[in-house]
Amino acid sequence: MLLRSLNNHPVSKALIAGLGACFCISLLAMGGQLSPEYLGIMAPFGATMVILFALPQSPLAQPRNIIGGHLLTACIGVAMAQYVDNTPLMLGLAVGLGVMLMMLTNTLHPPAGANPLLIMLTQAPWSFAINPVLTGSVLIVLVGWFYHRFISGTQYPKKQG
Repeated sequence: MLLRSLNNHPVSKALIAGLGACFCISLLAMGGQLSPEYLGIMAPFGATMVILFALPQSPLAQPRNIIGGHLLTACIGVAMAQYVDNTPLMLGLAVGLGVMLMMLTNTLHPPAGANPLLIMLTQAPWSFAINPVLTGSVLIVLVGWFYHRFISGTQYPKKQG
């Protein structure tokens, strides 16, 4: 609404998307500074910003995909980190399982494909699936809803029709 009149110009669209991504990531990162228990951020969230703010109508940007895709692949990554060695084959298997399960559960979200790698390579514990993955994903969706509703004027989430 605030920027709706400018929303048709390519430069304005890019500016609106960039500001949304900046605001969301900054908010997540600040949360991590306020509480030592809350990590707030992880690299795959940066790629989520591209989809959520540049392509909010995309099926890949919908809440089910952002939250479900990140959580599902994080759980795969943690399980693999706990039970197998980090060999090239196991890293590939974790990502492949993530892609397969996101497709089967209709939660496809490309940035989430990086989660098993991040988690396996850092040996993240099960708590990582909750914080930052689940909490961050939910906050991202809430910020996206607020931002698109009150600032960009874009319908988010996309109405099912």
